[in-house]
Amino acid sequence: MTTTGTVRTTSSALVLAMLLAGCAGLGRQPDAPATAATATAAVEIASVPEDWSALDGRRVRITAPLVISGNHRLDRDASVVVAFGERLRTPTEVALPGAAADAVAAANRARSLSLALPPKAARHAQVWRGGGTLEVLEGVLTVGDDGPRLAVADVDTLQPASRPAAPTVAGELRLASLNLQNLFNGDGRGGGFPTARGARTPAEYAEQLARLVATLSSLDADIVALLELENDGYGTDSSIAGLVAALDPDGLRWRFVNAGRGPGDNPIRVGLIYRADRVVPLGRPATLEDGVFGPLSRAPLAQAFRAGSGPAFVVVANHFKSKGCRDAAGADLDQGDGQACFNATRRASGEALRAWLAGDPTGQGSDLVAVLGDLNAYAMEDPVRGFVDAGWTDALADVDGGQPHTYVYDAQAGRLDHALLSPALGARLEDAAIWHSNADEAPVAADAAPPPEGAGDPAPWGASDHDPVIVGLRLRTL
Repeated sequence: MTTTGTVRTTSSALVLAMLLAGCAGLGRQPDAPATAATATAAVEIASVPEDWSALDGRRVRITAPLVISGNHRLDRDASVVVAFGERLRTPTEVALPGAAADAVAAANRARSLSLALPPKAARHAQVWRGGGTLEVLEGVLTVGDDGPRLAVADVDTLQPASRPAAPTVAGELRLASLNLQNLFNGDGRGGGFPTARGARTPAEYAEQLARLVATLSSLDADIVALLELENDGYGTDSSIAGLVAALDPDGLRWRFVNAGRGPGDNPIRVGLIYRADRVVPLGRPATLEDGVFGPLSRAPLAQAFRAGSGPAFVVVANHFKSKGCRDAAGADLDQGDGQACFNATRRASGEALRAWLAGDPTGQGSDLVAVLGDLNAYAMEDPVRGFVDAGWTDALADVDGGQPHTYVYDAQAGRLDHALLSPALGARLEDAAIWHSNADEAPVAADAAPPPEGAGDPAPWGASDHDPVIVGLRLRTL
């Protein structure tokens, strides 16, 4: 691998060495009978073919660089999705819904290719992180309803994407957001498993909790908006209390905002945790459970804070209705513009949230407001554009060279997770980052080989299916 790329983490190098050793000779047994495809010289491909179907059944050799864009099926059928050129972007992350997004979707399909991997290669999930590259590939191509698929025997030009260190964000105040992917703790006393949405066993819960704690500890945030918490109150056995206790066993730093109940009646809720040695909550929290909130979008939670002698500011945790089409009707049906189902509800959620915040629900009179969380909408979709059009700042727009992502769906990367700042707070934006600790990780097959000796604790990688985001702000000076 030293001739094709450098693996920057010890664990990646060790796993890759095992991968290549395990893959050597797969599909090339000397006594295997030759087929028409294997007996024919490979067709060389240096760019995206205009017509994949013309190559159906042929052996091809791809010399154009390919980037790993999707690994969500790695543990199901040992396949990944690669793309010619750059990784695939979610159409409505980069283009307006409708014709412009349709054009991006068509371009994505044209330069996408599924790889059927050697079984042993597929078992080493870490090296198939999104963003890795392959320089040369050869195999037999088949074209079906799902597009072109290349069965490969060797992946010895794979250059895995390294796992990035936690970002360091400048600013006097740091706000973060993380979707916990259903943090349910059973009865809170070691029993009550399997849970309705989360861990199936105490061991699974312990691993999930450890990875989340590793993530939150590394972010060094002052306040964190949490999503997909079990809605089980605020007692010592609650999910949020268990998370804070694990994050801060001595109880010296971290606290959670206690809304009394909920917010909302959904099985999952939003929450806020904060560093009590850095910020002070002001007054009572506020929540909105009217209209679209509660039955569809999860009820938001707002809390005012002060850091030192700085001005009061408000942080709002949010989780809008998902894109799934179950029970969708009327305007919430998929309109075919790339925004999927329940866009009308998400758009109405954003409008209601802005109107509610304009009424100063926390009673502190501050115009410094941060809306954090999973809006289940990409950057160019109606719910997010509603905030930007109203003068709010999209704090993450310029992250990662202007190509940010927090989530990968159907091999396409985009942002469902947002940090939107009111006009007054947007003027105080200092820095922002997304930690790609989750969305690019490949799922691990049930029969996957254990990590090699010396690879270390895998936490925090794969703590959730969403990446955490963090924003740095100036508060004392403009």
